[in-house]
Amino acid sequence: MPYSTNTRLSDNELTMENKTRPTEIDLVYLWVNGNDPQWRAKHDAVTGRTQIQKSLDGKGRYAENGELKYSLRSIEMYAPWIRKIFIVTDNQRPEWLDTSHPKIQIVDHTEIMPKESLPCFNSSVIEHFLPRIPGLAEHFLFANDDMLLNRPVTPSTFFAPDGLPIIRFHYKPCRKLSLWFRKNFLKRKKLGNYNQIIKNAADLVEKKYGIYFGSRSHHNIDAYLKSDYAHTGEIFKEALAPTFPHHIRHDEDIQRHLYSYCALAEKRAHLHYVTRKTSFRLQIHEAHLYSKLERYNPTFLCMNDSQFANDDDRLRSAGYLKKRFPRKSQFEK
Repeated sequence: MPYSTNTRLSDNELTMENKTRPTEIDLVYLWVNGNDPQWRAKHDAVTGRTQIQKSLDGKGRYAENGELKYSLRSIEMYAPWIRKIFIVTDNQRPEWLDTSHPKIQIVDHTEIMPKESLPCFNSSVIEHFLPRIPGLAEHFLFANDDMLLNRPVTPSTFFAPDGLPIIRFHYKPCRKLSLWFRKNFLKRKKLGNYNQIIKNAADLVEKKYGIYFGSRSHHNIDAYLKSDYAHTGEIFKEALAPTFPHHIRHDEDIQRHLYSYCALAEKRAHLHYVTRKTSFRLQIHEAHLYSKLERYNPTFLCMNDSQFANDDDRLRSAGYLKKRFPRKSQFEK
């Protein structure tokens, strides 16, 4: 079973462990340097570059714009209590990163993923195997490299006093109806990939528990329990299996929202809704959003690249981050 761990806790043991907030919390990043010629050659050989949809596999999915450096600076500033930082990569290392730092550990895809998934250019697949990371704490946070902290946080920001994760969603009470309306009345027969794979997760949970979660993650640092991953992975083992051979994004993928939806359905998590004052996702191609970001001054910040961004947008984003986080962190050479 790809999501199982060597220390699966029984329900009673997990209940006892969760009576107090955790003292050990790790952070996991996914990172890729899409500018690397060797990585690009491998990617193109596997995927067939000319046949890939830009929205599924364009430059914005993999462009290296230095975000991880600034994200780590934000962690040092605002969450120094993080125990260990794992960076999951495909045979790559950021050249500026001090990999000898005791808090930093590079994890290669081959260490945690099955052969059928490799090589993998699909974050929706990689995320299912995070609990396989050697030495990962039971309580962990997950982030993409473009997700940053903008204010101080504590363990209680992510885990409640009972030790269960706090799940942050955008409030979308009529999302199921909205998706149905778009398909049937606006003649948009196909959802975008991100919306579709989240819907796939929501549909699975609705079928199992009779509850439909229409809300989406705030697209920033999220909290998980390693044992939750194992528990949910076992429940949906057969449904998840077809996702794992998808080397690039596929509309039949099951997104990691599944783990949060299942935890909420079983009352093993706490739901919090966000606003732009708490979590702000800045699409870097939309220059007007920078002034809104300054006005809202949120706790969580995401500098989101996409198929709509160009190199000028990336330069503007890098300039903003350099100004916002100018001090070199202990994780840099």
